[in-house]
Amino acid sequence: MSERHDVVIVGGGLVGASLAIALDRAGRDVGLVEASPLGTLPAVFDQRNLSFAAATVNALTALGVMQKLATAPGPITRIHVSRAGDFGRVQMAAAQYQRPWFGQVVVARDFGQALEARLDTLAHLTRYRPARFVRLGATVDGYRQVFIADDSGERCLLARLVVGADGTRSGVREALGIEVDEHDFEQTLFVSRVRAARAPDGTAYERFTDTGPTALLPRGDRHFGAVHGVAREQADAVMALDDAAWVSRLQGAIGWRAGRLLESGPRSAYPLIQVLSRALVGERTVLLGNAAQTIHPLGAQGFNLGLRDALTLAELVADADDAGSDALLREHVARRLEDREQTIAFSGGLARLTSNPAPLMRPLRSLGLLAAQATPMQSMLVGGAMGFRGQVPALCRGAGL
Repeated sequence: MSERHDVVIVGGGLVGASLAIALDRAGRDVGLVEASPLGTLPAVFDQRNLSFAAATVNALTALGVMQKLATAPGPITRIHVSRAGDFGRVQMAAAQYQRPWFGQVVVARDFGQALEARLDTLAHLTRYRPARFVRLGATVDGYRQVFIADDSGERCLLARLVVGADGTRSGVREALGIEVDEHDFEQTLFVSRVRAARAPDGTAYERFTDTGPTALLPRGDRHFGAVHGVAREQADAVMALDDAAWVSRLQGAIGWRAGRLLESGPRSAYPLIQVLSRALVGERTVLLGNAAQTIHPLGAQGFNLGLRDALTLAELVADADDAGSDALLREHVARRLEDREQTIAFSGGLARLTSNPAPLMRPLRSLGLLAAQATPMQSMLVGGAMGFRGQVPALCRGAGL
C-alpha cells in the first residue's frame, strides 16, 4: 500500500527541513525524502557561513530552530561596503534604524545540527532516508504519485502536494519538464573561517573587485567568515595556495579594515552559476529554494529568499482544504512574484555591475555608492537586505515570537 501524506518534500536541506517544521506547526502530515542516511547531515551543511536576514532570524526563532544552535550566532550590527578603485563607500549601522542588528551569521553545519534536533521533535513527520527521488507519477483521486528508491527498492508515496526542494539540479524540476535559464558568472567563490588579531565587533565588510566580491562576516566564535570571489581561471591556483599565501591574498583583497588576518581554516570552492526555473509549479507540485532559483550569493540573499518561499507556501497550506489545488499554487506564485523578481535582479545586477572592469563604469559606480549612503536610498536597501520585500510571511514579520 502507498503511504499518503498531505505534503511530500523532496530534499532535506535548509529549505526542505525548514518547511517541514513550519508545516508541523499547522498539524499537516508530511513526508520528507532525504538522500543522507540517519546520523549524517546533507553536504550543504558544511563550513559555509550563512548570513540570516532579520526576517529569517524572526522566522527561525518562531520555529524553534535558533534556540537549538550549539554556538551563538554572530550579530551584524554594522555594514561597510566599498569597491576597489572607486571612490565612495556605504556604511550602515543598525542603531540608526532602532534595531539591535541587521541579521546574524550562522555556520551552515551548526544550522544543520539545529534543524536536525528540531526535526526530531516533530509529531506529524515521516522521514524517508536514505532515499532518492525517482520520478513523478499520475494524479489519482487528488493525490500525486511520487516514486522513491531506498535500500528495499522502489516504492510509491501519495501526496496532495509534492515540493521540490532538491537543489540546483532538481530531479523534481526535471520530472516536470521545466526548463531553466542559466548564467555563468565565470567566478568561483572560496569560503573559509579566518582569525584576525582582534575579534569581530559586529561589522560585516564587503569589498568588490573586478573578479568578484570579498567579504568578512562576524561569526559568533570570535572568527570571521571569509568569502572571496576569483575569476574561474584563477580558481585552481588559489586553491593550491598554502595557508599563509591564502591569508595574504585575503588581506590584500579586503584591506586592513578588520585588522591583521592571522590564520585560516580549510577553504572550500563553489562555482557561481545562476540557475532560474522558468516555472515554479506543475500539477500538484511546487519548486522552492535553489530548485526554483539559484542566485549569486552577493548580499547573502539565496537561503533567505528560499525560506520566504517555504514560509509563504506553509501559510497557504495551513489554511487549505486541498494542499495541492491549482488555486493554491497560483496564489503561491502570485505572492512570491515581487520578492523573487526584486531579489534576483538585485543580486545578479549588483554582481554584474561591481565586477565590470570598464573604465567608464568607475565614476558611475562611485556615484552609486555615494547615492546609496544617502538616507532615503539606504533605507530602501536596508529593508530589502533584511528580508522585507513584497508580501512578507507572517513569521518573518515576527508573528509567533
